[in-house]
Amino acid sequence: MTTDAARDTVRRAATRSDVARLAGVSTAVVSYVMNDGPRPVAAATKEKVLAAMKELDYRPNAVARALRLRRAQAVGLVVPDVSNTYFGALARELSDRAFTAGYALLLGDSDNDIVRERAQIESLVSHQIDGLIVVSLEPDSDADVEGTPIVYLDQRSQPGQRSVIVDNEGGARAAVEHLIGHGRRRIAHLGGLSGAPGADERRQGWEAALTEAGLPADDSLLAHSDYSRSAGREAALGLLSTEELPDAVFVASDAQALGLLAAARERGLHVPDDLALVSFDGTDDAVFSDPPLTAVEQPIHDIAKTALRAVLQPEAGPLHERVGVRLVIRESCGPHNA
Repeated sequence: MTTDAARDTVRRAATRSDVARLAGVSTAVVSYVMNDGPRPVAAATKEKVLAAMKELDYRPNAVARALRLRRAQAVGLVVPDVSNTYFGALARELSDRAFTAGYALLLGDSDNDIVRERAQIESLVSHQIDGLIVVSLEPDSDADVEGTPIVYLDQRSQPGQRSVIVDNEGGARAAVEHLIGHGRRRIAHLGGLSGAPGADERRQGWEAALTEAGLPADDSLLAHSDYSRSAGREAALGLLSTEELPDAVFVASDAQALGLLAAARERGLHVPDDLALVSFDGTDDAVFSDPPLTAVEQPIHDIAKTALRAVLQPEAGPLHERVGVRLVIRESCGPHNA
């Protein structure tokens, strides 16, 4: 039953003192219940405190608690572009896993700007977060994280930086080999900008697979853009305007592949008859495109699980961890000719 004190308190935000008064305990006991220590609290007393917190709708001051305990029960994530389907899916998976583990996920979007990336990192670290996961725009980026555990989801050139990366080069090779198996011989690559997450390794895989097969991998078959639909379309329009057109394209991201599909329609090219496509990421963009895209699928569940463990339990794993990928066959390559 609601007490007079509780009714008076609902007119303002409840405090720890209000909880203590209603439960008939000291503020120290309320603190022990909230923080699960450092002193034990009898089960019956704990129930009284929890009941008082519920009746008063008490919400602890998260910032003050973080400063006091030097932890916020939160993990930060910085990505280049949260509107990109892959980064959005990664954020959702990390949020679900963090919540299950008792942590909130704080998200920072660098908007493909290295200066903004550093600012986002500094802002998240200032909130006393328990760990930070970064998809960086530069392999040699470095930021002062004031001792906060950090893991990068890409290849790193700075020594000592913890990383979780997918097999970008191996996935790219598998994609190009699949196109070769379809009888395609002039295979272009629409890649990410140099230094962007996975971009250099995916280009290397494309080049290695073509070289092994004795097929051309020259500059006329290579284009670069941001990992976005609009940038992918612009780069693809140039790629599909050459005198000798490619008969297939390995695309570095699903987002760029959607742009390429739009460019192909503008050029009067049909996929897969005139142009076979394989993309990298394997998000819903690949599933629901027209036609659905054969794609190198990044295992978001495994990436999120590994990254979260790497920041919350850094002693439990190696400094650098690699996650495998798989090629998912759909309709964008046509009948197999091998």
